[in-house]
Amino acid sequence: MQYLLSEFFKPLALASYVALAAVWMGVVGWFGLPGEGFGAAAIALLGSFTVAWLWALASDHSQPGWRTESSLIVLAASALGLISLGRSGVSPILLILLATMLSARFPGARVFVALLVVNLIFAGLMHWRWQAEWSWVMVSIAAYGAFQAFAALLLHYARQAESMAEDLRAVNAHLLATRYLLDEAARDQERLRLSRELHDIAGHKLTALKMNLRQLKREHGLDQIAELEQASQLADELLGDIRGAVRQLRAGDGFDLARGLEQLARPFPRPTLELDIEPGLKLARADQAEAVLRLVQEALTNAARHGQARRLWVRLRGHNDRFSLELEDDGVAAWPIKPGNGLTGMRERIESLGGSVKLQASGRGGLSIAANLPRE
Repeated sequence: MQYLLSEFFKPLALASYVALAAVWMGVVGWFGLPGEGFGAAAIALLGSFTVAWLWALASDHSQPGWRTESSLIVLAASALGLISLGRSGVSPILLILLATMLSARFPGARVFVALLVVNLIFAGLMHWRWQAEWSWVMVSIAAYGAFQAFAALLLHYARQAESMAEDLRAVNAHLLATRYLLDEAARDQERLRLSRELHDIAGHKLTALKMNLRQLKREHGLDQIAELEQASQLADELLGDIRGAVRQLRAGDGFDLARGLEQLARPFPRPTLELDIEPGLKLARADQAEAVLRLVQEALTNAARHGQARRLWVRLRGHNDRFSLELEDDGVAAWPIKPGNGLTGMRERIESLGGSVKLQASGRGGLSIAANLPRE
């Protein structure tokens, strides 16, 4: 519902309302501007165009279906039907609005083919219904066609810029996740280096010190010196502490995914990431941490680009022998889901680590992803 409301209040949608209001004023004769030759049929056609326009604004043109196709047919039929009723200076404005919807539905050069067909019908109506001369028809087609092309190109470049911005956000999120993994890997490498240094240098010298103290205690007259005994005991305790520190450093504390996931979601204005991670839960293996990050990244990208979601819930839990990851968004999802390269790659990544991925409809309206991984 929030997504639909946002579509109705976008700048291009608001501009279309002004254009529709101008057409309505010309048709019904508001503000002392009487329409010419319009009656109940004109009102009905203009009303159907308005309803179809609002319907088209709420449709997802990236996923063609009966909603999109039917709205385009009604828009074209209503606009051309209104033009066929009689000569008017406002009804061709509807063709400019139609051009924006055709641009959303037909990418690339196909929109100009569709506009060519519409304008050929428009030219025929002007000549045979409006009794206009062909010279005037050609000038009018050139003028209205220029406006239609401008509107179509404007929407095309706006959508292209939006798509590029989404791609940039996805790349930025990928880089943030990669930086997080590199930082964690570098931290692990530094921890491992310190453990080796402590073991090889400090441990070796302390062992030599203990051997020398033991040798001194064998000397006549030195075995009763309390300070020597105390020094030997301190050397034993220090060596034990160093060995404990080495074990701690080698064991590591795993990957704190909360920080990595927060960085991952930062470039996206929506959806908002709602994290629910079991307190103290960390993944020991870097490949598992990367698999979880990439899966959440793909869910974020899909929820923003295709699902138009406002929120994405992420729940991570640890069980006896497995980790469970649940993702759910409040967007829209067309069933059955046809996984693209992103979701397919994520499934393959999880399964290569001994896990599984399941897709199903979310109770919140969008997509639900349930994954699990074996626990170390």
